[in-house]
This record gives sequence, structure tokens and C-alpha cells, in this order.
Amino acid sequence: MQKYQNVVNGELAEPVESHKIFNPANGDLLGLAPISTENEVEQAVSAARDAQLAWARRSDKERAEITARIAKVLEENSEYLANLITREQGKPLSGPGSRFEMQACVGWTQGPASLELTPEVVYEDDERKDTLHRVPLGVVAAIAPWNWPLMIAIWQIIPAIRMGNTVVLKPSEYTPIATLEMVRLINQVLPPGVLNTITGDGRIGSKLTSHPDIDKIMFTGSEATGRRIIEASTHNLAPITLELGGNDAAIVLPGTNAGAIAEGLFWGAFLNMGQTCACIKRLYVHEDDYEAVMSSLGNIASQMTIGDGTDENVLIGPLQNKMQYEKVRELVADARANQCDVREFGDTPDKGYFLPVTLVGDINDGQRLVDEEQFGPALPIVRYRDLNAAVASANRLPAALGASVWADDPATAAETASRLEAGTIWINQHGAIHPMVPFGGNKASGYGCEFGLEGLKAVTQARVISLKK
Repeated sequence: MQKYQNVVNGELAEPVESHKIFNPANGDLLGLAPISTENEVEQAVSAARDAQLAWARRSDKERAEITARIAKVLEENSEYLANLITREQGKPLSGPGSRFEMQACVGWTQGPASLELTPEVVYEDDERKDTLHRVPLGVVAAIAPWNWPLMIAIWQIIPAIRMGNTVVLKPSEYTPIATLEMVRLINQVLPPGVLNTITGDGRIGSKLTSHPDIDKIMFTGSEATGRRIIEASTHNLAPITLELGGNDAAIVLPGTNAGAIAEGLFWGAFLNMGQTCACIKRLYVHEDDYEAVMSSLGNIASQMTIGDGTDENVLIGPLQNKMQYEKVRELVADARANQCDVREFGDTPDKGYFLPVTLVGDINDGQRLVDEEQFGPALPIVRYRDLNAAVASANRLPAALGASVWADDPATAAETASRLEAGTIWINQHGAIHPMVPFGGNKASGYGCEFGLEGLKAVTQARVISLKK
């Protein structure tokens, strides 16, 4: 049985303790993942601290070139890592699955490698010249989730090291193996100590985020854990980027051609089996178009093969873990108990955390499947009569990561989009993020910004050089 290891100061660290990781599609044992001790957290942070100054002193051009080499390493090892993702996380190799995740890892590495934050003269007159520089923060603590384990880790790692920081990454205890392998490969082109890993549960994560030598925290995960990280940061006053998930609403405007938007709606909701923060979690449809939308989505759902994602024909895999599997089952059962119209599609294997693609109609605001982020393949479809009421429904919950408006006329959709409360509002698409476009949540979905130049700024601090003439 293969035993996987953390990387600390450029070296593989022999674990004191390990735990078993299983394939969510069939229960097969995938390997042994390390469990870090508190002393190993200290070693990882110390290695990052020791390496940071020399890394920051390298020229911006040199760090950009090394970042580009990381993209090449990811590209060369894409199929190996994609297979690990499928066997550990569950998403299929095909379609918008593990290969797609690896393409995103490459793209979100190439993006920052191509950008630079040049010094900016913010004021100048006959007496003075003031220039704003962006300098590294220091050591970044990155906490990655289990739904897109490599892609979101890359979102955290790459901007940080591109700008001269060093990183200590803790992957989710549910999906550590593929991430550890990615970090091992990346370290082939990095100086020792620039990128280190620790592994374990929330106790180890808390030890990292509260550590006095941490200068920045990046976290993607639940609101509850995000609040604990805010409390932990009082020990180091580290600035935080928080992406705390969402309960994204989508509104289909009256009279919209259901067939034309059905595929976009379907993958907007069921990407990664619905285990995506910026997925459609609530769909609002005008009462006159309700049956057309339900039918169009059902036609697509009925064509989906559910199964082990190593099968190239499978586009819908298992949920990643039993906790999430049981939560989604419970929410659908609650909807059924409340006489909602529950329509299930697809044959599920007897083994593994598989659920059918589920459309739930005749459901209203206030019911659990609408109000609680399901993070799974069950979409509530809520009828509306008045568009103003639909906008109010979309805005009523604390989560505000993304939202979308769907219409035959984009100009009409834009007016409705301007009234929605979310970090990103898409028109005729959902979850369509891009390495160059800033992304972040509003309200209880967190704060801070990732991607593009704004994402680079988020892992730096401003420093003004003021010259008297």
C-alpha cells in the first residue's frame, strides 16, 4: 500500500502517523495519507519563514519564469494527477471533471505568471514624488477544500509565491493524496521551503492559522470554519481571504427559450455533482415557463450515465464523502415529505456514494432544500409570478457568492443582474470564472478577492516610497 508524504523544506517528510483514504466510487483503499503533528506544523512554518526573504529578493522576472515552469510541470503530469483526483475526489475523468480540473490548474498558473504589479506613481508635483510598490506579506497559510482539491490549492499557492511569499498548504483531510503529489512535483522547480505541506483535521488547521509567524491566511470552505479562522487570526493579525461557499440563485426571465438555456443551466447546477461553491443551488422560473424548464432539464438529466469516473463514458460521479452524501439524502427526503415534486434521473451503482440527478419542483422559499446549501446533485426549482419577488427571493439569504440571470435578450437580463446581491452575477452562464477576472463573495460568502491583478494585490501589502524633490 502506497504511503504518501508531506513536503517540508523541499524534502519528503516521513509521517509519524497516517490514515487511510478510500475511493468514494467503490470503497477501495487508495493509499495512506500523513497526519501532521503540532511539531511538524512548526517545522513547516519555520521552513517557509527561513526561505521567504531569499525568495522575495529574487527578481520579479525570475519568479515569473519559475511560475511558468510550474505550469509546464502540471501540464506534463496532468493525466497522472487527473487519475488520482478521480479515484480520491470522485469527479469523472471526462467532461467537466478531473481532466478539466487539471486544465484549470495549468491556466490558473499561467495567468499569474504573465502578470506583474509594477510600481505606480500615485502623486507627483514640483516638491514630491510618491510611488506605490507592492511587496510580499511573508508566509501564507493556505487551507484548501475537498471539492476541487488541486484547482483551489493552485488558486492559493500560485499568486502567493508569484509575488514573493512562501506557503504552508493544508489540503482537506478528505482529499490529501492528489494534492500532496502535485506539491511534490511542483517542488522539483522551486527552491526548498517555498512551498510546504501539512495534513490533518481542523485541529492542525487551527494550529497553522493561529501561528504567530503566519502573515496571510487563504481559506475556502464552510462559513462555520471561516468564522473559527477569523478568531484564530487574532493571534497573528494576518489578513484573510475567505471564500465561504454560496447558495447561488439563478433567475430565468419570463418567456425565455428553455431549450436554448437548458444545457447551461444543467451544468451550472450539476458541475462536480453540485459540489461546487459557485453552482446554481436555487433556480427561480416564471410559472408560465416552469414545465418547459423542468422538461428540458429532465431531458438532459435522463441522458447522464452515473458511475465510476474512471469510465470515459461517465459524466456524473459519486459524492466525495459520506457526510455530504447523507446531508443531500436528508434534504431530498425532507422535500419529498413536504409533497414536493421530486424527479430523479439515472441508475446509481449499489456501491459508493452515488445519488441520482434530482430536480425538485413545487418547492418554496423557507424549505430546507432551498435555504440550506445542499452541495450535491439536487436542484430546487421555485416558481415565481412577479420578477420583483424573484429578485427579493434571490437576495434574501446570507450567502452571496454568485448569481445568474437567463434570458433571450441579454440587455433585459443586465437590468435584473444589477439588482442581485452577489460577488459575481453571470448572464446566460453560471460559474464561468476566469484566471484574469476577479472573484470573491459578498455578505456571508466571505471577503477578499482572488484572480487577476486584484488577486495578486491580495497577497501583497502596499508600501509607499515618498521622495522630496
